[in-house]
Amino acid sequence: MRRFASIFKMVGSQWMIAAALVLLFASCDTNRVFEENRGISKGRWNVLDTISFQVEIADSVTPHNIYINIRNSGEYAFSNLFMFITTTFPNGKTSRDTVECLLADQEGWLGSGLGDIWDNQILYRSGVRFPILGRYTFSYEQAQRSGQRAQIESLPEIMDVGIRIERQE
Repeated sequence: MRRFASIFKMVGSQWMIAAALVLLFASCDTNRVFEENRGISKGRWNVLDTISFQVEIADSVTPHNIYINIRNSGEYAFSNLFMFITTTFPNGKTSRDTVECLLADQEGWLGSGLGDIWDNQILYRSGVRFPILGRYTFSYEQAQRSGQRAQIESLPEIMDVGIRIERQE
């Protein structure tokens, strides 16, 4: 009977340690304001598919960093991804950027990988002070080309895209 009691005590303390670690890691991300990722249907991003993220901004004083999250397979045929990003402000005004996201270099895939899946978090804008409080919409469109001008209608092996906004330290 004492043996079972010591086993339960040991298992119970392991659970307490695990719970404490989970709380510790969850509280370490205090700078995150918003993060969301969206899956790409069947891993093929059609040129007509716009992926949008709505973000409520309640702080116009603190500088923020905005990141683009991309998950691709190791079978992705390019070392980069071109995107159009349209930002719609709470007052309805918009701005549009063409962004190149580097996913690989001469040594291989960038970011972190597990098996044949690669995750990248790419800095899009640094030190952003949002001028207006309210709802911002960030809309992504794939703008990848093959060769000089040929637009890729359906871009394979891009699995997820997302956005992360965090307070700048």
